[in-house]
Amino acid sequence: MIDPRNDKLADILVNYSCRVQKGELVYVEMKGIPTIELGKAVIRKVTKVGGIPFWYYNDESIIRQFLLTNTEEQIKGFAKFHLSMMKQTQAYIGIRGSSNPFDLTDIPGSKMNLWNSLYYKPVHLEQRVKRTKWVVLRFPNDAMAQLAQQSQEQFERYYYDVCCIDYAKMSKAMDPLVKLMSKTDKVCIKGPGETDLTFSIKGIPPVKCDGRLNIPDGEVYTAPVRNSINGVIAYNTPSLEEGTVFENIRFEFKNGKIVKATNSVDQKKMDRLLDTDAGARYIGEFAIGVNPMVKEPMKDTLFDEKIDGSIHLTPGQCYDEAPNGNQSAIHWDLVLIQRKDYGGGEIWFDNRLIRKDGEFVITELRGKFTRKALGG
Repeated sequence: MIDPRNDKLADILVNYSCRVQKGELVYVEMKGIPTIELGKAVIRKVTKVGGIPFWYYNDESIIRQFLLTNTEEQIKGFAKFHLSMMKQTQAYIGIRGSSNPFDLTDIPGSKMNLWNSLYYKPVHLEQRVKRTKWVVLRFPNDAMAQLAQQSQEQFERYYYDVCCIDYAKMSKAMDPLVKLMSKTDKVCIKGPGETDLTFSIKGIPPVKCDGRLNIPDGEVYTAPVRNSINGVIAYNTPSLEEGTVFENIRFEFKNGKIVKATNSVDQKKMDRLLDTDAGARYIGEFAIGVNPMVKEPMKDTLFDEKIDGSIHLTPGQCYDEAPNGNQSAIHWDLVLIQRKDYGGGEIWFDNRLIRKDGEFVITELRGKFTRKALGG
């Protein structure tokens, strides 16, 4: 049975996010059996506008079989093939809904490092992200509902409400924030758990994320001047990375570098991730989350980084659109929620308080990001 909600979402992905044109080759990647129905809707929409879809099915349980026994040369060969496909495409739509997000938990760290550096970095970070139109999203399967601690039906309703928000209105609402960030030099982040952090964003352009690259969306990002960060940040949101849910992550910075990193779950794995390469202990992104439909963390980055009243500060690779020179095979989005119900917090731009306890307090931004204002 065709779900009309998938048809609406596919229309956003094809016609708003990727703006697919006649004759363009569109790479549709589906991860997890439940994603196939949305994948079908996407393929119908791409074909209807005159694009040429091709598709690839994948999930963590399949990747696992390869990573358990492969060699460095085999990863290089796998990456070469997928890179050749990615280079030929004008757009990429990634629909991700693996049945078990923990399938890679026990893959050796050395294998994951090779996978990230030899496959993910050249194919996705360097080719797909930099050289194609692209959008990625999760799909509301049982595993995702479990992470959100909701029933499947409850989560599906929430998912489609969040993903099908009016992104055109959101984009317009972001303009004053982009303008303010483009004029800002010094940023100060304050919050509970010792969070007191300063850095500069001078000269690095802000970018609004308004449904073009991620669904759901709702953030404005830039990057810190690479060596400018000093102080402490204590994240209050769990992060699922490479099959491990990290909690109580805390970083200390000196001149841009993470000089001390702790968490309450797996210190050895965190150290390994942050030692992936020379850029992994520097920050590649600073972003402010503004989606009023996303309130609680659910251990899914594409949702959690958009949480209303949040920020994220990301170790690893920077984006070309907001370059600070940091290069890495990782890009680990870690979220701090600053609303009152999560302990509060403040954002200061050039000694001016712009957001307190998750709500903008300056005239040009007050009330811009509410359900009512954005049609949620």
